Order: sequence, then structure tokens, then C-alpha cells
Amino acid sequence: MFKPDFVAAAPAPAPVPLTPAPLMPAPPPGAAADWTVPERWDKFTAEDHRVWDLLFARQQERLAGRAVRDFEDGLDVLRLGHGGIPRLSELNARLEPRTGWTVVAVPGLVPDEIFFDHLSKRRFPAGNFIRSAAQLDYLEEPDIFHDVFGHVPMLAQPRVADFMQKLGEAGLRAIGTGALHRLARLYWYTVEFGLAREDGALKIYGAGLASSFGECGFSLDSAEPGRPPFDLRQVLRTRYKSDAFQRCYFVIESFEQLLDTFAGSDLPALYQAVESEGDLDPAEAGEPVQA
Repeated sequence: MFKPDFVAAAPAPAPVPLTPAPLMPAPPPGAAADWTVPERWDKFTAEDHRVWDLLFARQQERLAGRAVRDFEDGLDVLRLGHGGIPRLSELNARLEPRTGWTVVAVPGLVPDEIFFDHLSKRRFPAGNFIRSAAQLDYLEEPDIFHDVFGHVPMLAQPRVADFMQKLGEAGLRAIGTGALHRLARLYWYTVEFGLAREDGALKIYGAGLASSFGECGFSLDSAEPGRPPFDLRQVLRTRYKSDAFQRCYFVIESFEQLLDTFAGSDLPALYQAVESEGDLDPAEAGEPVQA
């Protein structure tokens, strides 16, 4: 699954055509060419289902009043809280008629090209495993709880579903021009760690926040991180860390704003323009916005 490591990336060289295919690792044993694997839901143990139920219950309580309505509605319509790890076939039977998206099982992190290709075809890759009870608060590699609980409720909303597909298409183009590190920041600060203003209050919509017991509270309550208004150019310049709470969360006013900004932007031109401006440390990205 997509997990870029641009923790402290230096400014990238001018985009040049790449030939990523020779660098593509082979799928692991048992995986198809697109890295999908059979779900094999029956191999999840009673302990695995117990961990899902524990994670779900405590995260739903933690998110009460803190997540956007679209996330809460997605949990309900997809029936993710009906006990145990969801069967992807049953989940897809509810999701696909709404937005055309399906969830596919993968063994873990997949190459960027594979990840964005799945998104461009309205398929979301979900890790076909779950953390142990000893790892409730942190797991480096995204598991099925992060992927399904964190991401999939928003995919039930047409506006977000459209944005995610377009992001997949943009990711494939960015890989081809050497600009993935820029596009990765847009993904990171929206899909994973985005905040939105709803009814005058800050709310969570990013999956990395929705699925994190600790960071969902930190993102809204702490005085430490910045919470600047969403600005695409600034997002493309702002570095991030993948192994710590974020120091900056960009705030959208609405999903229409995000979609309109994304659709109306010449991303290749922006990638080129920000190269001469230099990267920003997250602490420099903007003043905090009060919750």
C-alpha cells in the first residue's frame, strides 16, 4: 500500500521521464500481478475478530462528534460495526452500487504504481491482516482496520470517491514525470491526515486520523500543530513525517473546495513552479486555526 518515505526530502531535480517498470518488485507468492490475494476471511481467528471489535468500539467512541458527517454516514450505510472483521464481498455489495468502488485484499504495502493504478480503477487495496492486541495503538504497516475503518467510509460518498479516482490517475502521471514526492504530499495531507471545517467546527476526515486513537485527539485539541487553511501550492511544498504525530494539518472548507481546486489546477506546472520555492517544514506551513 502507498506509504511514501519523504520524511525530509531534499528538493527534487527537474522532472525527467522515468522507466519504473524494471524497478517494480515481483508480487509475493500467492499474489496476482496486481498484488491482490484471495480474501480467505475464514482464516481470521476469533482473536482477530475480537481485536477488530475492540478497535472499532473504542475508535467510534473516540470519534464521537469529531468526524465529518460523511464518515459517520459511511460507517452506518456500510454496516462496518456489525461485529467482527467485515467480509470484503459483503462490504463491496454495499459499497459498489453507491460509488463504483470496491475493496481488494493485498498482502501488505504495495508498490506505488500498483497502488495508484488500483485507485484509478476505483479499487482500494486493503491489507489482508490485522494487528495483534499488543499493537492496538500503533502499527507501522497499514492493516485491515486502518484501511477499511479509516478509508472506506469516505469512499461511500460520491464526492470523495471521485476525488480518490482522480488522485489515482494523477499519481500514475506523477510517477511518470518524477513528481511523486509532490503528489504524495497532497495524498498525505488530505486522504490520510485531512481536517475539514463543518458547521463552524474542525472535524476529521483523513483515514490516518480516523483510525488513530491518539492522533485523532491531538489533531483537534493540541495547541502544538499548525492548522492552516488548505492551499494546494503550500501542501505540495510541505514535508511530513510518517513515524510521528503531524506538526501540521491542512483544513478544507468543504469537499467541493477540494475537488474544485484539484480539478482546476495544472499539477505538472505546479510541480515545476514549487521546485524553485523550496520545501517547507511542517512547523512553517501556517498559523494554527482554532477548533
